[in-house]
Amino acid sequence: MIVGIDIGGTFTDFAAVDTAGRIHIRKRLSTPSDPSRAVLEGLADLKAPTDAIVVHGSTIATNALLERTGARTALIATRGFGDIIEIGRQNRPQLYALEPVKTAPLVPRELRFEVSERIAADGRVLSPLEPAEVESLVSHLRSAHVESVAVCLLFSFLQPRHERLIRQIISGQLQGLFVSISSDILPEYREYERASTTVINAYVAPLMGRYLDRLERGLSGRRLRIMQSNGGAISASTAAAQAARTALSGPAGGIVGAFAAAQHALASPPSSKQNGEKEEPRKEVRAITFDMGGTSTDVALCDGRLPTTTEGEIAGLPLRFPIMDIHTVGAGGGSIARVDAGGALIVGPHSAGADPGPACYGRGGAQPTVTDANLVLGRLSADRFLGGQMRLDMQAARDAIDRLAADASLGLRPSSLAWGILHVANATMERAIRKISVERGHDPRRFTLIAFGGAGPLHAAELAAALGIPRVLVPLSPGVLSALGMATADTVKDYSRAVLRRAGALSEGEFNRLFAEMEAQGRAELDAEGIAPRDVALRRALDLRYAGQSYEISVEEDSSLAEERAFVAQFHHLHAARYGHSHPDRAVEIVAARVRAMGRTRRIESVPQPAGDADASTAVVGRKAAWFEEQFVETMLYDRDRLRAGHRLSGPAIVFQFDATTVIPPGWAARVDGFRNLILTVA
Repeated sequence: MIVGIDIGGTFTDFAAVDTAGRIHIRKRLSTPSDPSRAVLEGLADLKAPTDAIVVHGSTIATNALLERTGARTALIATRGFGDIIEIGRQNRPQLYALEPVKTAPLVPRELRFEVSERIAADGRVLSPLEPAEVESLVSHLRSAHVESVAVCLLFSFLQPRHERLIRQIISGQLQGLFVSISSDILPEYREYERASTTVINAYVAPLMGRYLDRLERGLSGRRLRIMQSNGGAISASTAAAQAARTALSGPAGGIVGAFAAAQHALASPPSSKQNGEKEEPRKEVRAITFDMGGTSTDVALCDGRLPTTTEGEIAGLPLRFPIMDIHTVGAGGGSIARVDAGGALIVGPHSAGADPGPACYGRGGAQPTVTDANLVLGRLSADRFLGGQMRLDMQAARDAIDRLAADASLGLRPSSLAWGILHVANATMERAIRKISVERGHDPRRFTLIAFGGAGPLHAAELAAALGIPRVLVPLSPGVLSALGMATADTVKDYSRAVLRRAGALSEGEFNRLFAEMEAQGRAELDAEGIAPRDVALRRALDLRYAGQSYEISVEEDSSLAEERAFVAQFHHLHAARYGHSHPDRAVEIVAARVRAMGRTRRIESVPQPAGDADASTAVVGRKAAWFEEQFVETMLYDRDRLRAGHRLSGPAIVFQFDATTVIPPGWAARVDGFRNLILTVA
């Protein structure tokens, strides 16, 4: 059995895939004081065997960076470069702010140390490192009560011997102190980004290590794997050493699960070949993933592939690891509604979380949230939440919204104010989707919106209507799709090496040697994690740019890219697509070489069901009044477990299931496809 676990701000989700390929799901309220408690309770509820593999998405690194609660960290740099993490790029993202606020570095000035050594730009040692100088730093580190050390020296990505010597000396004299060196973490050029990524890793690794150690003791022998920000899983020991790779692990699992669902539903031919007919070609999947949970909403654009980037940022700090290209906003089911000093209605980013949670949870929450608004408007059912396992308090939700209306002197009925709360939350999420689509030159009308998360299907149709998106896909288990994505994620190892050479200047042998060491390392590390050689896949990539440019485009290998000139030709094409122009006559530079080593996970085999009768009356469980278009209207209620392939529904309708609720507004229709996905379209 493989169990995927996604710890969110409100709920911890579980998706277990047993040896027969059956999926078992659970949801539990998160336990913020000790996240492992909810994990262990959920595994006990699932009766997961002791030989189960647990794939876990962690928010430990994310929360530590957002809340600045990481380890007390020191930085050791080449003399004259100790302030690199504070100087940065001298960018001005708040150019027009009256009172701009600069993100404070993770390492304060008094914990930045410098050593007299120097590596040249060609890798030669100009000034050797004196071990005595490093030994003299040990007493300063000890007296400063440092828990972790980041080491980032000039050009160490070309010659790492000085960084390794520093680590050897410090680790030998200060037992238990975590040391992170940039030549291991990010052996690429750009000093600021390399230093920032190394410091982030050193800052969060001790916390992650302690958490994983505590969790593994409670797993009773079950094998633990951790989801990375790049959409792949790694061993717990690797995650403890390179914790920065897990900063966006939860949202990454959601994108993996959503893209897999989209590939099944949208890329597969509508019917298998019959009577000698040719099977229709698979379509390219264009999907916008929309993951609305209890605390935040994560969106990503998948134009035929999973969206990855090496130019990520978290908590205002650059993170150069390969990560999913995700945009996050503070809008979720638990987002708190309030009125600001100017009388405007604000929803989020503050959340009621799991404790106390929305007012309707009956756990002491008194402030109105998006979930309370959906309940007051009849879009949630008090007795069907979590399949009836958790009853919601309608009166508490009404009281919370009434208090907001009275305190702000809004003079609105509860239903009108609740509708306003949904509108404001939807506007925030709409801006997020526009940012990853319209603002990047993509027309959302050419995409399908994949709605998941506990609250995603509640809001998806109205968001799609506002953006002109023609189709919404709600997977079979939307509320736990992130956990399911983790359970089915490949084991992934990413490696990179700085090159900084002109394209065409390398012989075929030199070109292949760029990748050979990384590929060998990938095979060895996957073998150590129990991945059979037949399940290993290697993918190459080159970061390319025109000579004189400051930034590059990463060109990934495919079946047509097997040699350097093919990568360069593809670079010209990508440059023209992204910037509107290309220059095939100009010299091209190879900035970095990359290898992704993947250990394939057994896929869940899904066979589409033949479409049956369109009449969905067998799934009807009642009707009630729900709020649409400024009024309450009679709405049909359906049980999703009773829906079968071919069934069709007309809005207004609400579909209930254990892990989510789907709203089909007036003017929309839905059908159930062969994989039992709900496909919503404008009627």
